[in-house]
Amino acid sequence: MAISRKEVARLAGVSEATVSRVFNNVGPMKEETRERVLQAAEQVGYVPNALAQQLARKKSGNIGVILPFVPKVHLFSTYYFSEILSGIGEAANRSGYNLLLIFREPSDAKDYSMLFRTQKIDACIVLGARDVPEERAALEQLQAEGHPFCLVNQRFDGTSFMTVDADHAAGSREAVRHLIASGRRSVAFLNGPAEYSSSRDRLAGYRTALRESGIGYREELVFVGNYSRKSGYEQAELIGERIRSGEVDAVFAANDRMAIGLMQGLKELGIEPGERYGLVGYDNSDGSRIISPTLSTVEVPFYEMGRLAAEKLLKEERKEADGQQEDSLLPIRFLARETSTF
Repeated sequence: MAISRKEVARLAGVSEATVSRVFNNVGPMKEETRERVLQAAEQVGYVPNALAQQLARKKSGNIGVILPFVPKVHLFSTYYFSEILSGIGEAANRSGYNLLLIFREPSDAKDYSMLFRTQKIDACIVLGARDVPEERAALEQLQAEGHPFCLVNQRFDGTSFMTVDADHAAGSREAVRHLIASGRRSVAFLNGPAEYSSSRDRLAGYRTALRESGIGYREELVFVGNYSRKSGYEQAELIGERIRSGEVDAVFAANDRMAIGLMQGLKELGIEPGERYGLVGYDNSDGSRIISPTLSTVEVPFYEMGRLAAEKLLKEERKEADGQQEDSLLPIRFLARETSTF
């Protein structure tokens, strides 16, 4: 026998209209009331009709997640994207929303507003956004038209876009300070492209740690990859020459994939981490824990970032005031392992 909305309302001690508003995400609602209705529905096994919900809301029931399309890269196998997407999915599922994944190549037109105008999505989260004029203009159009969206792990200076990020400047500072405290005095930095705010923040943290330790910043010790393992591997010969000459005794890499690629390349050149050089990565990916020697790194709460981005968007959809600022900056944690503690 099908469970009716009336039974849920009776058990939760609310009206049928309130039950409808909860499942359709319509109008303001006390969180206590929402939780009571959801618990009652779970207790009696009530499942709302998805099509009826969409018609009632005049919306799609989808959160769009805009992702960069990178040929020959298994995007979902990367720690960064899989963790963020898992967090988004957990929050969306809890609120009765589906995820619609939308892939964009760098050369694609950035008409994100069309996704809303065609009612494909009700809100969107943008991953891998680059701080370039075309991207900025597309996001400014979304904001001007009143479409809810959130950036994860990227910031556009001079805008008021909703953003969820981690404190990458503090993370880089802690990583480099650790290397210096362990006796390293010439720390090279393998960074990502400057079009990402996270790359710029990591560079700022690196420079701060050097300055606080009385060590001068040297631009020739900053190398640039694209956050892939291959790009770290390709820097091994150049950085290896600096290590052999004694010019570099430690490397901080802006993510674990580049750090692991670099370490593999240096091993092939006969340069092992430890006495020859210290190494710190960034992200605390699965690879950092299983590679040998284990990689010192900075833990970033990617899952929590994805979950928080979805929650903030859904609250905006329901027009709930939560007292939070438009941007959220989550803390990081440094983890010392074998590559920097010999």
